[in-house]
Formats: sequence, structure tokens, C-alpha cells
Amino acid sequence: MSNTLQAIRGMNDILPEQTPLWQFVEDTIRDVLEGYGYREIRMPVVEKTELFKRSIGEVTDIVEKEMYTFTDRNGDSLTLRPEGTAGCVRACIQHSLVNRQSQRLWYTGPMFRHERPQRGRYRQFYQVGVEVFGLEGPDIDAEILLMTARLWRRLGLQQVTLQLNSLGTVEARARFRDALVEYLRTVFEQLDEDSQRRLESNPLRVLDSKNSAVQALLENAPVLADFLDADSRAHFSALCEQLDSAGIDYVINPRLVRGLDYYGRTVFEWVTDQLGAQGTVCAGGRFDALVEYLGGRATPAMGFALGLERLIALLENQGVEPPDRSPHLYVVAVGEQAQRQGLLLSERLRDALPGLRLVTHCGGGSFKSQFKKADRSGAQYALVLGDDEVKRREAGIKPLQVREEQQTVPFAELNDRLAGLLGLQLN
Repeated sequence: MSNTLQAIRGMNDILPEQTPLWQFVEDTIRDVLEGYGYREIRMPVVEKTELFKRSIGEVTDIVEKEMYTFTDRNGDSLTLRPEGTAGCVRACIQHSLVNRQSQRLWYTGPMFRHERPQRGRYRQFYQVGVEVFGLEGPDIDAEILLMTARLWRRLGLQQVTLQLNSLGTVEARARFRDALVEYLRTVFEQLDEDSQRRLESNPLRVLDSKNSAVQALLENAPVLADFLDADSRAHFSALCEQLDSAGIDYVINPRLVRGLDYYGRTVFEWVTDQLGAQGTVCAGGRFDALVEYLGGRATPAMGFALGLERLIALLENQGVEPPDRSPHLYVVAVGEQAQRQGLLLSERLRDALPGLRLVTHCGGGSFKSQFKKADRSGAQYALVLGDDEVKRREAGIKPLQVREEQQTVPFAELNDRLAGLLGLQLN
């Protein structure tokens, strides 16, 4: 048995060959969110366990089965965050960000749940979260959905479907819950074990069952839409009208309830059939009661979470390639003076050409061995220095991706020549 240490099951390394696609996705998300006026907030990875019990719900699968919870040296119960909304709300209350003002916020980082690892579901996973506070109309719901649709276009993502539902008010859900429980008790023996347990603790979650037999039973169950209050109906209708006007396709899914207790009124999921059981790429909804429930002033709120692993897996399935980030230049320097000058010249080039991606060879070696590494780097050009070139104050520029002759350029002309070759602007 090997003594080599391995990563914890379900907590994966993201290797240099994989990070370009991650960076492309993260940069695109940041650009789209900033284009809509959203500002980044960063919260701790660890919070008091009570925060998640109160916000998510003590009888949810997350709290009952999946949280990484421990007692610290002070005797406090702490938890690695399983999702980001609760921490964001806590931060907004603590720092008075939601007192009589609206906020458009976003965050990103790792979340932790002790689930069975499979493609698109890990025990440490990365999310981008978006939260809006202080806006109660359907227009902000529509903006968020328009923004996610724009993000998919920017990423080149296809074959995702928007599913919508309205959960109504707490009172509407309570009436529906009573009717649903009454129906489910009539088919109790036909429910699977998980649904039987949920019937006692959180019956709305039965609607989200992945068991096809349970879904068949639900065909005759009461429908939440029949219990909605007038304001929730009007809110949902106005949202759908705005999406229709914007040309955004959607499906109304009356069984969509989401897995967290704090949702009400609008809920949504962007789903795909290309990732097996893990088909939800982005999901969220309104959580108008959560800020007050956690000790703040009554504040309407809307948001979503986007799973980066699932999104990236979907982009890979669809053959989306990140922009090429290979080096522009690889400095090949042989000889004591050339190596010393190569480092200094590289710094001057970085100063003169913002955006230049330049790798300076370190560790010595012959021209042949350095050129092999230059080729493997994917660089467009090698900048070639020997001691003789240094004495003449000039360098060679050798194309690596096309068959062209090497050219010799004086140091004084390098900035202009490289700017022209690489399409970069001089500083």
C-alpha cells in the first residue's frame, strides 16, 4: 500500500491544464455581473452552525446529513459553509448594508457538503452566488433571468432550459402543504423510503423526488398554483410577461420547489439533460423573509447560485474552448551574459508592452534544449540571445508556429517590432 498522501474523496485538484477554462468562465461571469452593476462581497468559509440551521432549515438534507460541522476550541459549533446565501445575509445585517437601501451583490468560492461524489457533485465545490436586496417587484426577477441568459450567450453555452414556478407566500404554502400531506397519506405505502421520511419533516420536498414512481404518483397530487394568493399570481404573471417580451424561452414547472426552506414566490432552475442526474446548472429564487428571520429589517431579496463544476463540465461536453493564453514570447538565452541580460530585457519588455505573456528560460541548457521547451510552451515567438548578440545589443526573433526566417532586431527597436508582430499597444 502506497504511503503517498491523496486528496480527500470528493475534494479535487484543478490542474494547470484545466484552469484556462475555469479562468475564462470566471472572467466572463465577473464581466457580465459588473455590466449589470453588481459588486463583489467576500465572506468567511466558516460560520456558526446556527446560521445554517435557521436559514436552510433543520429538517433539510443539507443540515441533517451533509454539513461539515465541528466544535472549535472555545466550544462553539462551527460549520464549513454548504451554501452562500446565509452568510451573505448575515454579512449584510452585521454591516448594515440593507438598511433602507438596495444592494446588488455577488460572491464566489468553495462550498462544502458531504454528498456521494459523482460527476458534477463534489464535497468541495465552487459556486458563484448573486443576491439582490431591497427590490420587491418582478422587474428584478426578470433582470436576473435576463442576466443569466446573457451569460450563457457570452460563454457559448447551449441546450439549457429555464424552468420557473411560484411558491407564493408562507400562508399559501401552508394551505398547499396541508392539502399535499392529505393526498400523500392516501398513497403512503407506495412512496419510497426517502419520500415517506420527507412527508413527516418537509413534505414539499417530496415534489422534488427523482424517483420516477413517486413522480407518477404526484400526477394526481394538488398543484401549488391553485393555492397562490392574488399578489403572488400577479407577480408571477408580470415576470412571465417580461420574459416573453424579451424573447426568453421558459417552462413552467409546478413541481419545482428548490431544496432550501427560505425560498418564496419566484423560484427557477436552468437545467440540462447532458450531465446525467446532476442536471441543474444554475438555480435560485426569492427569499423575502430571510433577512428579517435572521434578525434584520424586513427586506425583499432575490438571488441564485451557479455551480462552476457543472457549468464547466457542460461547456466541455459542448466543445467550448477558452481563449488561447499561450505565451507570446519565450526568451532563449545561452551564455552567462545572455542569461543575465535576458532577465533584464524581459522586465523591460513587460514594462513596455502591457498584456505581454512572456516566459524567460531559467536553469541553463543548450540552444537545442531551450528551443524544445520554447516549442512545448506554445509560444508564438522565441526571443533569442547569445553572448555575441548581447555585445551587439541585438536579439533574434524566431517564429515558432509558422515556417518563417528568424530576424535580427536591435534592442532599441524591440518594443516597436514586437508590438507590431503581437498586436499589442506600447505603454
